[in-house]
Amino acid sequence: MTETPRRALIVVDVQPTFCEGGELAVEGGNQVAADVAAYVRAHRDRYATVVTTQDWHIDPGSHFSDHPDFVDSWPVHGVAGTPNAELHAALADLAPDASVKKGQFAHGYSGFEGVDPSGRSLETVLLDAGIEAVDVVGLVESHCVKRTALDAAGIGLATRVLTDLTIPVTPEQGAQAREQLKAAGVELREAASL
Repeated sequence: MTETPRRALIVVDVQPTFCEGGELAVEGGNQVAADVAAYVRAHRDRYATVVTTQDWHIDPGSHFSDHPDFVDSWPVHGVAGTPNAELHAALADLAPDASVKKGQFAHGYSGFEGVDPSGRSLETVLLDAGIEAVDVVGLVESHCVKRTALDAAGIGLATRVLTDLTIPVTPEQGAQAREQLKAAGVELREAASL
């Protein structure tokens, strides 16, 4: 009998800035926030650790642009200390075990570029908790979810993206992200099938 690996849930950037009404809104963002919250309420016992990430930009340089290309540059979003950079209200009862803020002075797509309030990187948070596997959910699939999952796989964690708890910027970008994730050995699963 194989032992079940210690698994963490990484909730990526579920913030109002990426939801309807936010500065960099993705249609369906509020629904993803509600679905993630419901999933965690129902299945918290599946995870040894739950970690949130947030875009928390102070001066991210070329990441912000008055003329964004929506590939490498973006409108101002996720500004540190603003209400839209906080966790989405749907996650008010989430009580994560750790929270990581990223992108203060850089693009900060991956949660692994961030640190918790004591300065620990996401990798250190997970290693300290003895994590061997992660499920990645949140906003958005084609960017920060993808990069976080790729980095998790890159440090040797068994990594899944729960595809019904995320959404891409566009369907085309979502398809490209899923191809990159599969090529890197990331498993794509629906939370409903677990």
